[in-house]
Amino acid sequence: MSAQNVGSRDGHQAFRLHMVTWNVGTAEPPADVRSLLQLDLQPAVDLFVIGLQEVNATPVQYISDLIYEDSWSHLLMDTLAPMGYIKVTSVRMQGLLLILFAKQVHLPFIRDIQSTYTRTGLFGYWGNKGGVSVRFSFYGHMLCFLNCHLAAHMNYALQRMDEFEYILDRQDFDMYNTPQVLDHKLVFWFGDLNFRIADHGMHFLRSSVNNSRFNLLWNRDQLTMMKKKEPILQEFEEGPLCFKPTYKFDRFSETYDTSGKKRKPAWTDRILWRIKPKAIETVDEYNSTSSSADDDEYPIKVTQDMYTCDVSYGVSDHKPVIATFDLEMRKKVETPLVTLTVEGHWSADEDATFTYTILEKFESSTWDWIGLYKIGFRSASHYSTFAWVKDDEVAANGEVVTVQMNKNELPLLAGDYVLGYFSTNMQTLIAFSPTFLILESRLAVMEGLLPEKINGHEK
Repeated sequence: MSAQNVGSRDGHQAFRLHMVTWNVGTAEPPADVRSLLQLDLQPAVDLFVIGLQEVNATPVQYISDLIYEDSWSHLLMDTLAPMGYIKVTSVRMQGLLLILFAKQVHLPFIRDIQSTYTRTGLFGYWGNKGGVSVRFSFYGHMLCFLNCHLAAHMNYALQRMDEFEYILDRQDFDMYNTPQVLDHKLVFWFGDLNFRIADHGMHFLRSSVNNSRFNLLWNRDQLTMMKKKEPILQEFEEGPLCFKPTYKFDRFSETYDTSGKKRKPAWTDRILWRIKPKAIETVDEYNSTSSSADDDEYPIKVTQDMYTCDVSYGVSDHKPVIATFDLEMRKKVETPLVTLTVEGHWSADEDATFTYTILEKFESSTWDWIGLYKIGFRSASHYSTFAWVKDDEVAANGEVVTVQMNKNELPLLAGDYVLGYFSTNMQTLIAFSPTFLILESRLAVMEGLLPEKINGHEK
């Protein structure tokens, strides 16, 4: 259930997380992803995390995507923005793409966002294999999402493990308390991990799948087998594989590979998670004691509600895997860093005024800005207009700073808007004003202007 609608239990709240991993096989996205996001089937989601592999990454396409964003991101934003979800951040490495969306109400409490990537394919020179990750603080809890595409083929299970450990070793974050992936309180590891089903013949495999007797295949799943002997994997949890192996299908069908290669079905596409084990109490060289007190006081409970694939999508030879979770936690942070207050009535007939106040010290900058966003906006860059914050010096804590927006920059037609404070150092929106109405301007009324006639503001 959505955190906004759940009563607290000893201060704890449940936040709903919806995750998708999909090897899209360089295909263009389907016309509709509502089923993939299950927008019509479940309680309101707080966070969407979508990890894709093999997004079209030809040199021309890749350069175009860097400038204009890729078609998958566009479709996801077009689908989620009208429902109040904002794209918080994304990271791309060639064919690997990881995108985070959140309800607007959570953005002020998603902080310290950092992303990184690690190449493993072709000796690390080309990003066709590897891992991309996003880490952030969510109400004070450290979360990390790692989307991987590991080495293919049946005989490379050990190489896949080597690549996973190499990615974990190479991914560094500029955070004193969580410099590496496994330092985070909660880690999700997912992607096309490419583990196969060993030993069984094609007839037995397909017969077991066709009869939904998936349990007959679990003990020969390479990842399950690896978990028995690899200590690092034993720290990760995964729900039961009670869905069809997601690879390899004929495109636009629910039929497994009929090509000459006749690849064996396999659960290549997976979603696992790890709650950081409680630390053993230690004494460092300065005689300060560290323990698991924080984990005891602010634990996270993870409950997986769904783990399945959606066989209806056929643009790729993989089927997308979907997992939903409830993250139960007590908020460590509940106060926004900044407040924004709209003064008076706004319309394009006169300059508008608002104030902002720094409530809590953070690494602010004179390059920070405050954007005007129409409700239903897609991302931080999707503003109608903006104003720089105080430009001569960084505002002091508690100081009320007044800012004006030029009337010529305001929308001519009426609509619901918010102001959002964008932190350049944090690279995210850290505060919003309450929603307010911008009135229709006298010019729009006199000339009977329609939305499509207003250049840029209403399109």
